[in-house]
Amino acid sequence: MATASIRPAAVAGYFYPEDPHALRAQIGEMLAAAVPLETVSAPKALIVPHAGYVYSGPVAASAYANLAGLRDVVRRVVLLGPAHRMAVRAFALPAAQFFSTPLGHIPVSRSDWETLQARPDVVVDDRPHAAEHSLEVQLPFLQTVLDTFELVPLLVGNADAEAVADILETLWGGPETLIVISSDLSHYQPYGQAQSCDRATVGRILRLRSGIDHDEACGATPVNGLLRAAVHHGLEPHLLDLRNSGDTAGDRSRVVGYASIAFSESRTHAHTARH
Repeated sequence: MATASIRPAAVAGYFYPEDPHALRAQIGEMLAAAVPLETVSAPKALIVPHAGYVYSGPVAASAYANLAGLRDVVRRVVLLGPAHRMAVRAFALPAAQFFSTPLGHIPVSRSDWETLQARPDVVVDDRPHAAEHSLEVQLPFLQTVLDTFELVPLLVGNADAEAVADILETLWGGPETLIVISSDLSHYQPYGQAQSCDRATVGRILRLRSGIDHDEACGATPVNGLLRAAVHHGLEPHLLDLRNSGDTAGDRSRVVGYASIAFSESRTHAHTARH
């Protein structure tokens, strides 16, 4: 179901600043302050959080800061996140041809849109996208660290990890394609409990073990699909940042966990792939 050719920003002024100058300034400050635990050259995929910028923005920035060398390389971003506002049977693709933020319009990749909409597990519907924040909050970061790019925006509902891995395989591409999985970690646990739960979840991601549950990560399904694809493609995960809302801007009685993880080609895989 189509509502308009442009999907307007739904959470500007709420999750992040509506004024483009204030937005650019905030993102610039977060990127400048980002000191990732590791520096990763040319990541193929990222897992990044999607809360309001005061809560998870600094954690997300530690991932986006690693894209500096890819500004002129990445021309397509495959962006998957969970549907929070409306039930989605498997995958929801927007009918809209552009996503708008205070920093401008981003075109949806038409050729990928046509490929995906032919799948039986993909529904074309603007409604689940209309108020959804999980994809939108990533866009101003991407508009800041990349030059022009096309977007492949997919909301993930009641799908399985195999189907996600299959879609990622279809869209994998080469160095011009970046995969971004939007997911927070545990929700509304006391600070210490959340820390230990999130450390365990991240530990499994770093060992490329799928089977992450939805109470461990709200984007568990796309995360699990990425982990399967990462194993297949010989990608190596690197933890860039792990904190929660009690560390950034919230109280510590009920916190939400955030991690940034980058996946890049392992040196051995890259070496064999070149021969």
